[in-house]
Amino acid sequence: MKKMILALALLTASQAWAATDTYNIDATHSFANFSIRHVVSKTTGTFNDVTGVVTLDPTNLNTATVRAAINVSSVNTGFGKRDEHIKADKYLDVGKYTQILFESTKFTASSQTQAVMQGKLTMHGVTKLVDIPVKVLGYGADPWGGQRAGFEGHLTIKASDYGFGWAAGANSPVGDDIEITLLIEGVKAK
Repeated sequence: MKKMILALALLTASQAWAATDTYNIDATHSFANFSIRHVVSKTTGTFNDVTGVVTLDPTNLNTATVRAAINVSSVNTGFGKRDEHIKADKYLDVGKYTQILFESTKFTASSQTQAVMQGKLTMHGVTKLVDIPVKVLGYGADPWGGQRAGFEGHLTIKASDYGFGWAAGANSPVGDDIEITLLIEGVKAK
């Protein structure tokens, strides 16, 4: 009887493990877009170099995990002089802080395609817990014989929470709220 229970437990565990898929974030098809107030309007930009790993059971997002890194030097606002200005010590300080890191700690799913992802966001030397509503955009074959998954997430953070000094004053031409949209495409590991 004990052997039968052990075999059943091992079979159940192996089925649960087999249902988990691993996706490597495709840096050429993944972006962290942002928008921030500038004087009386908004400036937008993209971090073009996003890497990491997403693991999930497509039938149970509560078990998902994400680890991602953004290369801060990959910032692109469509204007080279502004990009260099943003990379300087006063703003992103890319000489000292080369990456923005995210590691999930919990997923709370409301369906098979929507969840709130909680995790640790580390930026500019500061780590904070954030909640990111995420959506699974879909799964499918790619033209190169692989399998892909698409994800989208949105959040707003305060620059001042991460030690960015520009947001300290009410008269600052650059806002404190940073609106972020994550567009992530993962390639299923073989």
